[in-house]
Amino acid sequence: MHTLADGIRYILVTGATGFIGAHVVDNLLARGFSVRGSTRSASKGEQMKAARPQYASKLDFVVIEDFTQIGVFDSVMDGIDAVIHPFFYDTTNNEQQLILPAINGVKSILSASAKPTSKVQRIVLTSSFAAVVDVDTTPPPGFTYKAADWNPLTYEAAISPDATSVIAYRGSKKFAELAAWDFIKNEKPQFDLVTLCPPMVFGPIVHPVPSLDQLNESNAQLWTVAAGVHPLPGARVPAWIDARDLAEAHVQALVTPEASGKRFIPAASEPFSYEYAADIMKEAFPWAKESVTSNYMSGVKPRAEYGVDGETVARELGVKYRSFKETVVDLAGQVKETLV
Repeated sequence: MHTLADGIRYILVTGATGFIGAHVVDNLLARGFSVRGSTRSASKGEQMKAARPQYASKLDFVVIEDFTQIGVFDSVMDGIDAVIHPFFYDTTNNEQQLILPAINGVKSILSASAKPTSKVQRIVLTSSFAAVVDVDTTPPPGFTYKAADWNPLTYEAAISPDATSVIAYRGSKKFAELAAWDFIKNEKPQFDLVTLCPPMVFGPIVHPVPSLDQLNESNAQLWTVAAGVHPLPGARVPAWIDARDLAEAHVQALVTPEASGKRFIPAASEPFSYEYAADIMKEAFPWAKESVTSNYMSGVKPRAEYGVDGETVARELGVKYRSFKETVVDLAGQVKETLV
């Protein structure tokens, strides 16, 4: 497989001290790239550097307090060859505090990368399966969501005062990604774009998390199973991916020339459920036999109402997906040992 690696040395990773961003940083450093991470927290940047002394000369951080302001990235692009933008917004208000910030955050990084002095060759943008799936309809039997699919949510519905935070989130991911594709079409910058639309993301943490209550949302949901919540949560969508595999997908999307201009759904080949997670935990950990609820239908493997095309990522980007069992064991064991 040909790569762009010969022309790319220094990568800007936004949201680098977050759950997904930190995994991307580690993947890049392990491959020999230099990384500039942007973060809202200087202390978290210093914690990440201190935890990776072997990469002291390859890793630096810049503080960007508001990612959504056009121009904030202009001064940090010197020498940058490519950008990976996995930043997630954790606010739950609709247009003004969720949808517009998501769109403006994308425009901010793209416009900085398009300056005449910029060396950026490619941007890999994290969108979401929420920008793909139509949650309001039941697909026909045998249906598989592919990267060409878009959720049909309108902007007006997404910003409606009656819209839930979940609807607004789906809108924020769709319209931020569309803004990126429109930028490429209208501005014709010197760089190309690849977007990734992952579903639920689980897995061990490599970013600074000082306490259990600061665990990222998807892992926190998974940990409630270990903590004995009843009833067990329902899976909004059956698709998922391990954060380490998602990081690999980001970096492969960066270095694979043939990925240019493409949209992908990185998703593991097996569906998940929280009941399955409970079974895995109880089998793997003696402590889980006591803490995980027994008040559920045990021994039932998850079934999905529809398929999700993660195979294109496996085939075109060479990503090998971990099993749900490995992901659950690694995350639950880590949280129990370090945060509880």
